Amino acid sequence: MSATPKNLRRDESGATMVELAFALPLLIMLIWALVQFGLIFRANSGIQHALGEGARLATVFPTPTNAEIEDKMEDAVYGIGPGNFEYSVDLPEDDPATPDVDEREAGYLDLTVTYEQRTSLLLVPGPTVTIRKTKRAWSAI
Repeated sequence: MSATPKNLRRDESGATMVELAFALPLLIMLIWALVQFGLIFRANSGIQHALGEGARLATVFPTPTNAEIEDKMEDAVYGIGPGNFEYSVDLPEDDPATPDVDEREAGYLDLTVTYEQRTSLLLVPGPTVTIRKTKRAWSAI
């Protein structure tokens, strides 16, 4: 039994497969984008935790060194993926209240964390996301 052109136009048996072929790649890209942004939110949480741990250590007595605070922040961070993680402990240079004052004499330190991650949307590159957070920790002197 051969199919005539008139019967082929009315045959809808492959329509679902065609619709799936159009919709499935978009659905997969959407799910992958949600996973990428979930990873960024997880990194944000880990960075906030690292800042909290560094600030907690900076406020104890005897006063720890900047290197000890940076090591604590590096050890406490979690959830960062394949990106660049940088941290610093310093006194702001543009603070007019404390010109030419040593960090420990000022009574506080600024802890800064910067994280940069490139995202991917499978077929196209996604945006590069940069998270920068600063926390001021008052020392115990």
